Amino acid sequence: MKGLDFDFVKFTVTDVVDIVLVALLIYYVYTLIRNTLAVNLLVGMLIIAVFYKVVDILHMKLLTTIIEKFMSVGIIALIVIFHPEIRRFLLLIGKNAFLQKNKAWWGYLFGRKEIERNNLTRIKPIIDACKTMKKTRTGALMVFVKFYDEQFFANSCEVVDAKISKRLLESIFQKNSPLHDGAVVISENKIKSASCILPLTDNDQLPSQFGLRHRAGIGVSETTDAVAVIISEETGEISYAKQGRVRMNVSFGELEKLLNKDF
Repeated sequence: MKGLDFDFVKFTVTDVVDIVLVALLIYYVYTLIRNTLAVNLLVGMLIIAVFYKVVDILHMKLLTTIIEKFMSVGIIALIVIFHPEIRRFLLLIGKNAFLQKNKAWWGYLFGRKEIERNNLTRIKPIIDACKTMKKTRTGALMVFVKFYDEQFFANSCEVVDAKISKRLLESIFQKNSPLHDGAVVISENKIKSASCILPLTDNDQLPSQFGLRHRAGIGVSETTDAVAVIISEETGEISYAKQGRVRMNVSFGELEKLLNKDF
């Protein structure tokens, strides 16, 4: 029996790199839209595309024309509909770039290792405040951003611009405080603002016990590069939101490691 001829299949190094890059792109897109409304939107668009092909084959001219007009503005519609996902995708690329991933090596080379080590000292007041608020079951939402966007936060927040301290965080979130009903935004080693009203997540697959604090913390992590620490008023449980994902029942040791990495 004559063997099969596979001479027509020729892979070069460029082809392998091309396949790997496409696979990475698909993976990143999947991780960004998983458990969000974007999945339903994508499914809807695929259904429309299949429907268009069917009516085109059946020569239904009126329906074909209508769908063609709808799809002619497809690129603009995609940008508008998937704006949060596109923003998160670009942020994800920036945060996972080579220089960012290898920042520890650059720290050794340029003397930044001591700065990273001192970060634990700056995080301590936050951890101590979380311990107290967990014990007293004081609801809290703290948002950590690397770059403070004044346009995004200033319109719905009270400007604080104060040094991070355990007592200040506790006083902001105590039930009788006029600033407790909202988020605290921390950036540049300062409490930049308090009582911030944040966009809620559109994810409809979150646990039923998640209230407005959890939904706001997840929502801001979806649309910006922020991470959020949420303390439940009902249970005192600490949650950690990043890139639209939430980690529940975080211990203080885990919280310290996460903040040291992301903040």
